[in-house]
Amino acid sequence: METIITKSQVADAVYAAIPRLACELPADIEAGIASARAAEDNPRGRAVLDQLAENARIAREDRVPICQDTGTVWASLEIGPDVLVRGDVFADVDDAVARAYDEARLRKSVVRDAVLDRANTGDNTPAFCDIHPVDEPGAARLHLMLKGGGSDNASRVVMLVPGAGKQGIVDELTRCVREKGANACPPLVVGVGIGGTFDKVAGLAKRALMRPVDEPAADPRVRALEEELLAAVNATGVGPGGLGGKTTALAVRVATAPCHIAALPLAINMGCSAMRRCTIDLAAEGGAR
Repeated sequence: METIITKSQVADAVYAAIPRLACELPADIEAGIASARAAEDNPRGRAVLDQLAENARIAREDRVPICQDTGTVWASLEIGPDVLVRGDVFADVDDAVARAYDEARLRKSVVRDAVLDRANTGDNTPAFCDIHPVDEPGAARLHLMLKGGGSDNASRVVMLVPGAGKQGIVDELTRCVREKGANACPPLVVGVGIGGTFDKVAGLAKRALMRPVDEPAADPRVRALEEELLAAVNATGVGPGGLGGKTTALAVRVATAPCHIAALPLAINMGCSAMRRCTIDLAAEGGAR
């Protein structure tokens, strides 16, 4: 039987999730910070991790934002082959975002046009939405992220030559972290997209950030690559808060795809220590059938 996801379901899920995401650090990130603190031997790094843990506690208990940059809203609807959505499935999302940001008193950070009109829209809209088909019957998952400007500004897309290979990816990632990682509020979660085309690879990197830091990749080859990249990132010594230490990143998450024989697209999407994201199973919450 086919599942139907409605625009009201999507909007209601976004509206309900935003205040919680703004004030509650995901459990895997909070646990990752605690583990990093236990392993850290740099005094400044330990101090930063202690402050991040305390900040998360205060935000959760007092219902105040984890970070003053409450981000732009990214919503990605992942649907299986037997899940139906109307073309206007995101039509009510902007209204949900505006109401949630206003009622929760969250900072509005969206401008009307990147270059032609940088006046603030006043309600943190529009949200940035996409639909991602997957070959999984019954899948109807809504991925949400409140993405701060500092972490996105530290990200990049590079079109490497195929001969650069894996070492080229390692080199580019560590170069990016050394140049910009401190500005993205480490310890980081780094999403790495490899493959596709120029316009698709950044989406791979952002979706990679949705996998929890305590959930290894299913493919052992990807898992090994993530471990190698994480080791390289942490070897930079940038450390928590950019003040030095063992843990520059809690995790590196990789998503790969096919690409042209003459290309090796690479996208690096930094996620900050306030990694505010969640996944909502819309089918489990009662999609129409």
